[in-house]
Amino acid sequence: VQLQASGGGLVQAGGSLRLSCAASGGTFTNYYMAWFRQAPGKERELTAGINWSGGSTYYTDSVKGRFTISRDNTKNTIYLQMNSLKPEDTAVYYCAADYDRPYYGDNFREYDYWGQGTQVTVSS
Repeated sequence: VQLQASGGGLVQAGGSLRLSCAASGGTFTNYYMAWFRQAPGKERELTAGINWSGGSTYYTDSVKGRFTISRDNTKNTIYLQMNSLKPEDTAVYYCAADYDRPYYGDNFREYDYWGQGTQVTVSS
C-alpha cells in the first residue's frame, strides 16, 4: 500500500487546514487509517484514527472538538479537517494504515504503512 499525504502549510492561529491522504495498491477497506503527528524533539503521537467503515473514530484529547477525521472509501482517501489551529499543533503530520485493525492503537510501531509526512505550521 502506498500513501500520499497532502494539504499541509502555514496558517495563523485560529485558522483551518484540511489534510488528505490517498491510498493505492491495496484494498482500502481492509485498513484502519490514522493520522499521527511529530513535533521537533517529541515522539510521534496518534492524533486521530478511523475504522474501515468510518463508523468509529478516535481523537487525542488535545484535538477533540477541533479536528475531524473522515474517509471516502470510493476515493481511497482519508481526510483530517483541522479547525481552530493552535501553535502547539505545529508538527509533521503522517497518515498511516494498519491491516485488519478493528480499533485505534497509539503505538506507531504497529502500523504497517506510512505516508511521507506533510508539514503543518501554525503561527501565533
